[in-house]
Amino acid sequence: MLKTRFLTICASLVLSACATSPTGRTQFIYMPDNQVDQMGLQAFDSMKNKNPVSRNPRFNQFAQCVAYSITREVGGQWEVVVFEDETLNAFALPGNKIGIHTGLINLVDNQDQLAAVIGHEIGHVLSRHSNERLSQETAVSTGLAMVQAVTQPQTALGQTALGLLGIGAEYGIILPYSRIHESEADTIGLDLMARAGFDPRQSIDLWLKMDKASQGQPIEFLSTHPSHGSRIDNLNNHMNKALQLQQQAGQMGKQPRCTK
Repeated sequence: MLKTRFLTICASLVLSACATSPTGRTQFIYMPDNQVDQMGLQAFDSMKNKNPVSRNPRFNQFAQCVAYSITREVGGQWEVVVFEDETLNAFALPGNKIGIHTGLINLVDNQDQLAAVIGHEIGHVLSRHSNERLSQETAVSTGLAMVQAVTQPQTALGQTALGLLGIGAEYGIILPYSRIHESEADTIGLDLMARAGFDPRQSIDLWLKMDKASQGQPIEFLSTHPSHGSRIDNLNNHMNKALQLQQQAGQMGKQPRCTK
């Protein structure tokens, strides 16, 4: 009876936590978005307190020009901060926070390449990837405790329970999702930059530059991203649609002029 009730609870949890990403992918999300947003706000404030913020007016104007051109397409109030850090990185957090490292600004050739990165990072926020990841991790810690209290993980019933929660094996919901998230953010980011009037073809040039820069030194930004070849293939597969979106943006007068 207890085991049956446990499985019923697990199944109810999974069903109630089902959500759909902007690309139509089924997600496991059950944490309140406002709670995740608050975590993002706290993390961003901590970063600003611990890491030097760039006072370079040219860098800040360039970064804000590109970022705000894109955020206008999604709405809401966004904060953009340039950090004095020579690593090639940028990020966006729940709560509408965007951080860009000076190293990345130095790397890009133009506004379109920076837009490719910022669009990608905003894609993570729009897809609620942070919430999804936190929900998965919470399911792991909670689910394992529940399984251990009811039965042994190595039993058939234990494996069923773990399967319902999507945990228990390294091929479960945790590890594979990181690259799925990255590919999804690439697709969303490509559309976002195009809708804002940026040239989506520059996204491929940007990732080629990032790949070249990573030779001989690891780049944290690329550590969990798709392989170079699969990323380019994914972008090319969506390029025609993105070019159409850019054309429509131009017809609407959206022509960003952000100077590095």
